[in-house]
Amino acid sequence: MKQLTKAEEEVMQYLWKLEKAFVKDILEQMPEPKPAYNTVSTIVRILEQKGFLGFEAFGKSHRYYPLVTKEDYSKSNLNLMVQNYFGGSFKQLVSFFVKEENLSLKEIEELKSIIDQNKQ
Repeated sequence: MKQLTKAEEEVMQYLWKLEKAFVKDILEQMPEPKPAYNTVSTIVRILEQKGFLGFEAFGKSHRYYPLVTKEDYSKSNLNLMVQNYFGGSFKQLVSFFVKEENLSLKEIEELKSIIDQNKQ
C-alpha cells in the first residue's frame, strides 16, 4: 500500500470519520487556521488518484468516500514501521515501547492478557 504524506493522512482521518463528504465538509471539520479550499481539493484528488478515495458525482460536485479502511492503512503502516525500524520483529517493537514508555506492571499485564487472548 502506498504511503501518504502528513497532509494526505490528515484528510483521510476526516474522511474515515465522516465516511462520505464533499470538500467543504472536510474543511468544516478542520481546525483554524483552515487551509484554502483549493489545497484540500487538490489533496483529495491526489488521494483519489492513489486509489484511497472513490467519489459520487452530483453535477460538478463530487462526494468522496474512502476505498481503504483506516484499519487496513494502519496495519500496512505498522508493518512498514516494524520492517524499517525494528528489523521486522514485533517483539523488538513491543520491547522498545516497554522500555521507552516506562509501562507500569499493570499495563504490561494488560498487554500480556491481550496477547494470551489472541493466541486462543
